[in-house]
Amino acid sequence: MSADSSALGAFSLIGRTILVTGASSGIGRQIALSCAEAGANVIASGRDEGRLQALLGDLGGEPHRYVVANLSDDTGIKSLAEQVGKIDGVVHSAGVSALAPLRLASRPHVESQLDINYVAPLLLSQQLLVRNAIAPGGAIVFVSSISAHIGVHGVGAYAASKAALEAMARALAMEVAKKKIRVNCLAPGLVETPMLAAARATTGGLDETLAKYPLGVGLPQDVAHAAIFFLSNASRWITGTTLILDGGHTVG
Repeated sequence: MSADSSALGAFSLIGRTILVTGASSGIGRQIALSCAEAGANVIASGRDEGRLQALLGDLGGEPHRYVVANLSDDTGIKSLAEQVGKIDGVVHSAGVSALAPLRLASRPHVESQLDINYVAPLLLSQQLLVRNAIAPGGAIVFVSSISAHIGVHGVGAYAASKAALEAMARALAMEVAKKKIRVNCLAPGLVETPMLAAARATTGGLDETLAKYPLGVGLPQDVAHAAIFFLSNASRWITGTTLILDGGHTVG
């Protein structure tokens, strides 16, 4: 039995080129590293060139590469789509989160999160598809959040942006199915990232929330491994769905 026809081979990304946005830190960075470990040629994108250079060093240099891009700008989105060339998959991991109860939410607070978490991945996917950049049989993966599925105090704008992302992904899945391109979402709960560390510092601790995770808080690798599943042939018959990764938090 060849490697490609084996159960293990189904999860391989050997010979595939994968674009990862938001790759300069957190979950996006780990997804880039894990995709490379699975055999992919990685194109890492983000706004911080210094961090991207460091990531490229950790990836081992060529054939991996990085592209600095500001996804809050239409020019930056188009430029990124033009520079990636042909790819086999994209993971939209770039995102922002800001806390504010809705009674205090301003228009800039709402629009800034919609812009990066929803509009940017939508328009980047559009630009990649217009250029036929994603190969037939490829995959589009959006990183959402469990906040799109449960009520969480203070994250109304963020939750709305992620819920919109998932709804858009379902529609996009139907539009690109004829090209055998799959579209899915990952919805993680709390994960040990710089964003979580900042939340701990801001709120003075999250012990009560963390105690509600039966399997504990996730690691970036947990999300990265799920991304590999959606990028690989192992998920060839799955599209238009959202996988919740939360250590059992939303079960109870």
